[in-house]
Amino acid sequence: MFKRVFMVFLTLIIAVVAVLLAAKHPTGPNTVSYDEPVGLWISLGMIIVLFLPPLILSLFNNRIVKIISVVYQAFVVISFLVLIPIGFLFPDNVGVSLIAILGALISIGSVVVTLKNDSIKEVKV
Repeated sequence: MFKRVFMVFLTLIIAVVAVLLAAKHPTGPNTVSYDEPVGLWISLGMIIVLFLPPLILSLFNNRIVKIISVVYQAFVVISFLVLIPIGFLFPDNVGVSLIAILGALISIGSVVVTLKNDSIKEVKV
């Protein structure tokens, strides 16, 4: 259980870092930037609220709850995978792509850890 909670929490931290890096180099007037702190706080708040379900679901050890958590985390993986080419398209956002690659790898690892069966059955001879 600790591994699942840690992996989801680490993914949350990487998502927050990705938003903070994206805010450092805004690409237009409608993007997140440090010039508008209210929009930045709203974006960070939405990320934290959207990560609450997988954090709560990672506390349970039921198979159905694990499957629901994996489906939810799959959307996070897709979000990081979409963010990778976006960071390379804009000149100063290569750091965002690197964080997105790291986030995708950790999110995939979180899905694997969540799906992994923890029951080790001993064979008695």
